[in-house]
Order: sequence, then structure tokens, then C-alpha cells
Amino acid sequence: MDMSAFDVTTWGLPPLWSTILIILDYAIKIVAVGVVPENRRPSSSSAWLLLILFLPIVGIPLFLFLGSPYITGRRSRIQQEANKRLVQGTAGIPDWPEAIDVPRDLGSLVTLSRNLTSLPMVTGTDHGIRHDYEANIRRMAEAVDEAQEYVDVCIYIMTADPTTEVFLSALERASARGVTVRVLFDHIGSRKYAGFRSLKRRLDAAGIQWSLMLPFLPLQGRMRRVDLRNHRKLVVIDGTRAFMGSQNMIDSAYGKASNARSGRRWNDIMVELTGPIVASLEAVFATDWFSETGEDLTIRAYEFGDRMAERESAIGERLVQGRHREKVRKDSEVNAVQVVPSGPGFRTEPSLRLFVSLVYLARKRLRIVSPYFVPDESMLAAIVTAAHRGVGVDLYVSEQADQFMVDHAQSSYYEALLEAGVRIYLYPAPAVLHTKCFTVDGLCSVMGSSNMDMRSFGLNYEVSLLAYGGDITERLHEIMDEYRDISRELTPEEWAQRSWGRRWLDSAMRLTSALQ
Repeated sequence: MDMSAFDVTTWGLPPLWSTILIILDYAIKIVAVGVVPENRRPSSSSAWLLLILFLPIVGIPLFLFLGSPYITGRRSRIQQEANKRLVQGTAGIPDWPEAIDVPRDLGSLVTLSRNLTSLPMVTGTDHGIRHDYEANIRRMAEAVDEAQEYVDVCIYIMTADPTTEVFLSALERASARGVTVRVLFDHIGSRKYAGFRSLKRRLDAAGIQWSLMLPFLPLQGRMRRVDLRNHRKLVVIDGTRAFMGSQNMIDSAYGKASNARSGRRWNDIMVELTGPIVASLEAVFATDWFSETGEDLTIRAYEFGDRMAERESAIGERLVQGRHREKVRKDSEVNAVQVVPSGPGFRTEPSLRLFVSLVYLARKRLRIVSPYFVPDESMLAAIVTAAHRGVGVDLYVSEQADQFMVDHAQSSYYEALLEAGVRIYLYPAPAVLHTKCFTVDGLCSVMGSSNMDMRSFGLNYEVSLLAYGGDITERLHEIMDEYRDISRELTPEEWAQRSWGRRWLDSAMRLTSALQ
């Protein structure tokens, strides 16, 4: 709201106050123009400036509370300390396994991610990438039933319902037999679902250690920024087996009878891993646990190398020692893999930098699956440029996203993508394509919790897995083929026929998506 546009004398104020308000109005504008763009993307700066200049009463408080893309204080210090300890613990480990012939271009990106997150590429055995929602939960429950020492769970949305019963029961059995069970779930992400309160009571009754992630409980003196989320999904068992991917611990209709009746269900993937890579995922969990509880699991960063060596499979051990290279090529289960954590605790935006660099690495084919595709300028430029370079780019998205604003913000990018030659496949409504992954030239791939949107790159704590060799990339291609077979392709001609109202909504929601 431009205060100078009003005749303040009509408010019964003397001329002096009128002058003061006009000066204050212009002072706010001058300060905002100099402060808002600092270390911020141009699109984000423009959106914040528009809000502050036109609606200062709303824009200024929001910017002061939510405007920073980074965290400070205790959580920032925890992340920095974790990074230092990981650097110390992995000092003797190469950027990638010595027996793996990583292409030079890809190797530079592995080094990039290690420099940003302190985690090297190691080996990991893939025991299956599953996209059967209920089967994923059953398999995690089976693994929990095999736990002997501890189970660590970090899930964005977690509730007690008939679908998750098998997993919760397994956690209770583990705790009853003396296994240490720790559970983290996001407060704002989980609290709106029906099983939230009963879940907390149930965990307490079972003697399971649990904590909310990023709790917003002002009456208890626990206040966090309400726009931040811990979006990670991972389970670690005894430090030897892990699961990670895109799936939450809730029924596939997300607790709504209307979704179940209409056939609206979420489709996800999870990968099961053993080998040295489990230690990297365990370090991510330990950092989150310390951030929320103050309990130092010691991350055992100083033992990181020893823990990996102790827990390697026979094949993994041969990889690290540099022997039996032919075995590496023939064994389709052994992958070179790197955990890439990201979030507001990192000022270097690890996921965004890696993802953009991988897109520029593409020479033949780029396949992207993202339920929320709202890229920043650098990601959009990379994808459009790849298409203009002759790379075949396929984008798989839901025909109708589960969030109104995201659905329209995402759609605002379709015209530029289609003009560049990107092929857009719409996963049929009412189902929600919630998988997050992409592959580059069939050479390497990324999967995990991170969407290709500005929220995931800046405001969410995420965890991704970069994979090379082995069978992870091949398996992701097979899953994408299944998505393509049931999707329909959006054509430039069809998109050109959309209504003026749809165009306006898309543009308006695109602007709001940049407010970070």
C-alpha cells in the first residue's frame, strides 16, 4: 500500500504527521530495494518487493519472519559442527570408490557434492526399488522385525492408520525386545492428519523415543519458522540396512475418505540399501535427532571410515580395495552412490547445484519425475537449454497436483518447456504422482525426497541419492516407462487452447511461489 497515495489529512492528522508518514513510506521503499535482493534470486526479490511496496502492512512482517532462505542460531551451528566431524571422519576416503571408473564430468559433480555436504560417494547394494505403496510399508516392517540393536526413523508425515499399522506394530515389537527405537516426524507436516495424537500416545506407551521435527508450539516456548519443513523420508536399521525415497508413513489416500472413493492415491518409490552408504544415511538422521532432542548420537563421524569398512559386504570390500574390477561390472546390484542432504542449514544449496549441473551434463536423454515442478531460474534455464541442445527431455507430472497453488504455478512453466521441445507426460487424475527422481543419459540418476521446486531447494530439509553404475538407474527407467505407458502427452496445440482465466491463475500462482 503506497501511503503517499492517500490524503492523510482526512484522517484528522496534522500536516507534520502527514509529512512524517510520507517520509516513512519512502524510507521503507528505499530500504527494501537495498535489502530484499541481497543474496536472493531475482524472481524471489521481485515477488517480495511487490508485496512490500504494495502491501507494506502485510509484506514487511512476513519478510521479517519468513524472508530469509537460511536458518541461523542453534540449528545452523549443529549443521556446521556435523559437517566438521564428517570431514574429519572421512578424511582418508576418496571422493568415490577407487575401483569404480567414474567419468571425469560426473566425477567433478561427485566432488562438488562432497565439498558441499562432506559426504563421499561410496558403494551400496540395491535390494529393490519398490513402487507398490503398501508393499513398501510391509517390507520396512519386516526389516524392523529383524533389528537387533536400533531402529532410526525420520519421516515427514507419519500417522497411525490401518495402512501403517503393520509398521507401527513392528516398532512396538522391536522396542519390547530391547531394541532402541527412535522416531522423528515433522510437526506441521503430520499434525493435520487424524492419527497424529493417537500416534504420539502409542509411541509413549511402547517406550519408543520420539520427537517432532521443527515444532511450532508457542505455548510451550518452542517456536520455529512455520514455513520450514523436514521433508526427509528414511529408515536405518542397526547401521547395516536403510530405506529412503519419497513415501510418507500414511495410507495412500492420505486419510481422506473422499480420496479413497475417487481413486485419488499417492504413488511413490523407496529403495532398500545395504553397504557403506547406510553410514551416510545414518549421519543424516543423527544430525536431525540432535537438532530436535539435543541428544548427541555422536554421528560417529570420527569412526565413519571404520564403520563403513566393518559393514561392507564382500563385494563392497573388494570395491574399496580396488580388486575384482570385472566383478564390479557384472554385478548389477552394486552401485556407486552418494547421499546428498540439503536444507536451510546449508547456505550452498547442495541439491540445486547438483541437479542443475547434472542437467547440463546430459547429452542424449534427460527424464524427470517431479510432483511439484516449480524450478528457479537456473534450473529452468538448464532444462530448456538441454532441450535446445538436442537432448531428449521428458517430464512426468500429475495431471492435477494435490495442491491448488502448486498446480497452477507448475502449469505456468509448460509453455516455455513445450516451445523448447520438452515432452510433458501427465499422470492421469485423480492419482497423484509423488515420486521424485531423474536420470541422465541412462548413466546416472537421482532419487529421494526432493522435488524440483524452490521450496525443496531452499526451505525443506531433503535427502537425495546420486547413483552411478549398478542397477538403480536402470530400475528407475523401468518405473518411468510404466508411468509413461499410463500417462498422456500434453501437446503444444492443446496447451495453446487453455482459457484466459487459467493463464491468469497460473501467472499469479507462479509469482507467489517465488516468495522465499
